[in-house]
Amino acid sequence: MTLREKMFWVFGGVIALLAIASVAGAILGKRARSDSGRATVENLKARVNAWWVMIAVLAVTFALGETATLVVFAFVSFFALREFITLTPTRPGDYLPLLLAFFVILPVQYLLIGHDQYGTFAIFIPVYGFLLLPAVATFAGDTHEFLERSAKLQWATMITIYCISYAPALLLLNIPGYENSNALLLLYLLLIVQLSDVLQYVFGKLFGKTKLAPVVSPSKTVEGLVGGGLTTTLIGGSLYWITPFTWLQATAISLVIVAAGVLGGLTLSAMKRGLGAKDWGVMIEGHGGMLDRMDSVSFAAPMFFHIVRFFFT
Repeated sequence: MTLREKMFWVFGGVIALLAIASVAGAILGKRARSDSGRATVENLKARVNAWWVMIAVLAVTFALGETATLVVFAFVSFFALREFITLTPTRPGDYLPLLLAFFVILPVQYLLIGHDQYGTFAIFIPVYGFLLLPAVATFAGDTHEFLERSAKLQWATMITIYCISYAPALLLLNIPGYENSNALLLLYLLLIVQLSDVLQYVFGKLFGKTKLAPVVSPSKTVEGLVGGGLTTTLIGGSLYWITPFTWLQATAISLVIVAAGVLGGLTLSAMKRGLGAKDWGVMIEGHGGMLDRMDSVSFAAPMFFHIVRFFFT
């Protein structure tokens, strides 16, 4: 089966599921009687509508090729970083390092990926960015909570630029027998991460009783995690035919992606709760901000990239 045919079947399957979800949402909306029931249905419909838009953008991006994919993810990092900084208190002394993060570090990271410079892009932000950002901030002469302010910007840069950039970096990997098919790896990662979020939400609404982390993420339940996580893992295993993995390898890797995504979601939820916010932003109706959609990806993408690079290249 060719790359185009595999893409057709995967996107066709996703579109079919979204169509079913849209019809189900319309039917449930008419049958809902209580306020809580209507609120849940409206939330579900908003999520499905947002997914229609995201799938359309993803399909166009893949059709345009690797350069377009890098550009789209660079903008994703830009908006995610903006959301993080918007919620995080800053001072005039932070303006220069902020300009450096947005307009130097971010584009350089994606240019390094575009030029297949793995050795450099893997250490550029954790070494040079990590040291340069606080060093530049010292020139403003503002020492008020300097450590806290520097740590926030370093963490924001790591999560929103460095970690997210590992998703399009999958396009760089040279896997024997899998030439010119790396876009499927990126699609696989995004499907598993987002499907895990959706199924955990669904299982949580249907069967959830035990709160997983009530203070950090009140909507997450143990039943949602187990049911949604295991179902996603099995679906990931069944999609082995679009990857260079065997069924068993795909199942194991899917489990790692699901686990990393859960940790990413909880970690960034704890951050925004600490900042007194429910969502990182309002960019995507029904989903909050860009970072609300990419929190799981930010943890899963580096894990997935290095597993594939270590074991399959």
